Amino acid sequence: MLRAGRNCWRIERANRAAVVIDAEDYFRLARQAMLRAKSQILLIGWDFDTRICLDYDADDGAPNELGKFLTWLPKQRPGLQIHILKWDIGAIKLAGRGTTILRLLRWAASDQIHFKLDGAHAVGASHHHKIAVIDDALAFCGGIDMAGSRWDTREHLDCDEHRRRPTTRRRYQPWHDATMAVDGPAAAGLGELARNRWKAAGGTPISAPRARSDPWPEALAPQFENIDVAIARTRAAYDDEDCIREIEALYIDMVRRARRFIYAENQYFASRAIAEAIEKRLGEPDGPEFVIVNPKSGQGWLDETAMSPARAELFRRLQKADVHDRFRIFTPVTAQGEDIYVHSKITIVDDEMLRVGSANLNNRSMGLDSECDLMLDATRKRNAAAAPAIAELRADLLAEHLGVSVDRIEAKMAKTGSLVRTIDSFARGKGRSLIPFVPEKPLAIERNIARNEALDPESAGTDFEPMARPGLLARLGR
Repeated sequence: MLRAGRNCWRIERANRAAVVIDAEDYFRLARQAMLRAKSQILLIGWDFDTRICLDYDADDGAPNELGKFLTWLPKQRPGLQIHILKWDIGAIKLAGRGTTILRLLRWAASDQIHFKLDGAHAVGASHHHKIAVIDDALAFCGGIDMAGSRWDTREHLDCDEHRRRPTTRRRYQPWHDATMAVDGPAAAGLGELARNRWKAAGGTPISAPRARSDPWPEALAPQFENIDVAIARTRAAYDDEDCIREIEALYIDMVRRARRFIYAENQYFASRAIAEAIEKRLGEPDGPEFVIVNPKSGQGWLDETAMSPARAELFRRLQKADVHDRFRIFTPVTAQGEDIYVHSKITIVDDEMLRVGSANLNNRSMGLDSECDLMLDATRKRNAAAAPAIAELRADLLAEHLGVSVDRIEAKMAKTGSLVRTIDSFARGKGRSLIPFVPEKPLAIERNIARNEALDPESAGTDFEPMARPGLLARLGR
């Protein structure tokens, strides 16, 4: 199914790969990996907050706060170069982040730390990668920003004292997220992508690192070994660069290829192209099941004005098409019923395909924002041994959300032969669970914004208008 130049950029080998769930583990493992860096660290993100704690339990003598850690690290490694690239529109937040400005000024005086804001985008587009590369030998790519309000454990406790915003110490809601670690040529490929992005943003070109290292954290057990990894991208046309829509093509191919089920965790469900592909499969008498895990509600004005109404419209449309009862959207809750915000971007197809990245299931991620996803396809002969680990990951995620053991999930799945029926059997009114999504009726103005895709365009155009292709929601409006 994978074809470089159509639904992915390239396919590279990884000696080791693993999915890291939630930011407690990611922050800790990234810190351990950076401690082993010899030549180059590339941090490419939508947002960064220098005040966050990377590891609350570390006692190795290195700082735990991100800003202090990155300032301290080059002093221990004279040849180490650190490059940090952040989306420029989000820079307005920096002024309200305590000592962050002072930290950036200190970095500006350093010849080993390089910080840059990325504004090389089409009108309305954002820099949405979440990539960390160490010596081209290890890379993390997924949905987790090194930012505030991201840290959480897999337990998603109702009252976790560490789940507070920097400086203000205000609590934030439980947060579910994911990233993938890869090494070998796959990591080097992500290093090349990161350096290309730095150069496109106007930075001085960066050479590939020469020093050899093995920064893979000892605490991270590989789930996959000697496996092909596809790297897929989204990028809007800008200057002399063409539009790239590999991520959209790969999503649609996955929907078309599914035989049994698709399990997806995502921040949004607003992509008209993916919704149309699902709609076609729901009409088949023996088509696959679709389970989407979303947050109950969005965060901020854009989410509630554009994304939530669009999800409601698409959900109602797909419910009508779901004549065989194979489509569900669920939202997770804690033991005491508090909503867990889903920021992960994971897709699993038939326990044979695994995808982790930064792209949301919305129009922006299909053709406007800069995105990067990783894909493992166990239907490839060289990857056949990966299928059991993909199935184990899917069961592990469901067990986390439903508050039951992996063994119970697998036993029920074997008995029912259905992902939908398995989840339905464990869904309950109290305790950790997945709650069936029931959309609120959007206001007329919200419905109109959603149907015209004005705030969630598929491509760059004047005044944020989706000039390239009228979407499903626009047709619903007509």
